[in-house]
Amino acid sequence: MKHLKKSVALTVILAFIGFNSNAQTESLFGLKGGLNYSANGDYIESTNANAKNPDRNIGYHVGVFGKIGNKLYLRPELIYTATKSDYNSNEFSVKKIDAPVLVGLRVIGPLSVFAGPSFQYILDTEFDGINIDNVKDDFSVGLNFGVGVNFKKIGIDLRYERGFSDNEATFVNTNLVTVSESRIDTRPDQLILSLSIGL
Repeated sequence: MKHLKKSVALTVILAFIGFNSNAQTESLFGLKGGLNYSANGDYIESTNANAKNPDRNIGYHVGVFGKIGNKLYLRPELIYTATKSDYNSNEFSVKKIDAPVLVGLRVIGPLSVFAGPSFQYILDTEFDGINIDNVKDDFSVGLNFGVGVNFKKIGIDLRYERGFSDNEATFVNTNLVTVSESRIDTRPDQLILSLSIGL
């Protein structure tokens, strides 16, 4: 995991240098926001290894973005994201900071495709009213890819995000009979619809 983080960071730095050294680049800065249709991994009860698939829920995100380049472009973003997933009658919510660094290509007219790593820092997790402190890694890396359309300074994009590595949150289940530790995979697995406005 450490080698992966170093490789991704080096790629991002080299991409910034390459785009900034291009004399024909254009730059744009703006605001973005939208909806997340998401679910976070499996809910696993350690005592009986019983995995439950989550139901997807609607969350939201707001943030800022930059864009360097025209036909081939670099798009770094900094986003606050709030998501939730339902496991039967229980709800697991995550609040985090996402920092995607995307490389895009304008294919034809206003249509473009893009992909790149997304750095995630978890701010807070809660399962059915229980605050969870012991997330395995507050920092993790995932992948974003998708399509977008841009009309001058207004853009709409749809992307898919998935975490690269296992990142579990643990909590204690208690009832009158048993006390057991359970785990939830906190990796993002989501569709993201965004509206962006250049300033």
